[in-house]
Amino acid sequence: MTDKYDVLVIGSGPGGYVAAIRAAQHGLRTAVIERDRLGGICLNWGCIPTKALLHGADVAHTLANLRPLGFSTSGVKFDMAQLVEFSRGVSGRLSDGIGYLMKKNGIDVITGTARLTGKGVVGVREGGPDSASPLTEYRADHIILATGARPRSVPGVTPDGDRVWTYFDALVPPELPKSLLVIGSGAIGVEFASLYRDLGSEVTLVELAPQIMPVEDAAVAGHVRRQFEKRGIAIHTGASVSELMVGADSATVTVRSADGTLGQHVVDRVLVAAGIQGNVENLGLEDLGVDVDRGFVTTDQWCRTTAFGIYAIGDVAGAPCLAHKAGHEGVLCVDKLAGAPHVTPLDKDYVPGCTYARPQVASLGLTEDQARATGRSLQIGQFDLQASGKALAIGEADGFVKTIFDADSGELLGAHMVGPDVTEQIQGFGIARSLEATGDDLAEVIFAHPTLSEAMHESVLSALGRPINM
Repeated sequence: MTDKYDVLVIGSGPGGYVAAIRAAQHGLRTAVIERDRLGGICLNWGCIPTKALLHGADVAHTLANLRPLGFSTSGVKFDMAQLVEFSRGVSGRLSDGIGYLMKKNGIDVITGTARLTGKGVVGVREGGPDSASPLTEYRADHIILATGARPRSVPGVTPDGDRVWTYFDALVPPELPKSLLVIGSGAIGVEFASLYRDLGSEVTLVELAPQIMPVEDAAVAGHVRRQFEKRGIAIHTGASVSELMVGADSATVTVRSADGTLGQHVVDRVLVAAGIQGNVENLGLEDLGVDVDRGFVTTDQWCRTTAFGIYAIGDVAGAPCLAHKAGHEGVLCVDKLAGAPHVTPLDKDYVPGCTYARPQVASLGLTEDQARATGRSLQIGQFDLQASGKALAIGEADGFVKTIFDADSGELLGAHMVGPDVTEQIQGFGIARSLEATGDDLAEVIFAHPTLSEAMHESVLSALGRPINM
């Protein structure tokens, strides 16, 4: 392999490998540096394996609710190891697929740990950053950082891979825990709480903020909380972990509630899901003048860092830390540096957020509170799935769709969905936003009947004061 490239990408996650493919499509000589498996955290230890496990949880839920549909079962057995094996197999297959895409697009894959050693120079060693293996240097006109992120630590709570887990450990449990306490109720915490509850664990969820799912609309977060509590998940908001003691066969967690009272929880396992922090260490950023703010690389609207010729995309560049945001940044970053016409900066407010718990949550744009804070005149509509024929027909009618428009311009400001398969529907509002469709425009769209997505249309009609089925 040559040691001179047009584009060098450090990291092969959903941002890195997409950026590399787009660079190759522009005819740029491109390489990806990866220290572990192609696909990064999302494919190997995040988005994909989690969804495979959640599919197993959905099957468990279906099996537990067969009687209304006329079925009965007996002797059903569950093997946690088999579900984990299925999950790992899915990740392995997709990682191999990315290897194929690299070859197909003529992209060199360099294995090792990378560090910026000079202007336009990246040094790579096999193994970790402390490896004694020889350093090989590669040069490039453009270097894209796509090193991702890792779980954020919580003071006084140290993951040990046994009683105290990160999400890495939660994906490959040695057995199904009888009880699990989850610290943090963002997407990761909520998904694992839902997953393990459906598989049979007793689950407690602890969140420092006043509501679970702090970035979501308050109505959505409240609905999820009620559904979780109906399922037997204990929830403590405005609460923090003040002490953790690990024993031979359990962990004792002291939780300080919002009113200052202390409560003890003895559980099999503790999962730390209190956010993530960027992988910015040991990259040589400070030597080349790359600014880092609160653990994430600082970038402009074109993903350029404060050092010429160095870019950052995906989780390492900060919120929203989502795989699809990383992929989108990879494309726009490369298009801009390649001089492509009509490149548009990313509007981070309208990156869809999806949580694959039961119920699912999907949203984009402003919450109601955020929209009201702008001082605009608003039109807000909501449609309950209890009035949806399709939702009732599949026995999944707990949820709603909420839409927020600027009353003067008709601009879609926010869309918030909770219920079955909403993560597969939110892109409809994303397309509408991209095409600058107004509420009146959306009202004229014909939605097929019966479908779950009809609730999107009904919510728009509600916002316009023209509800039909409610």
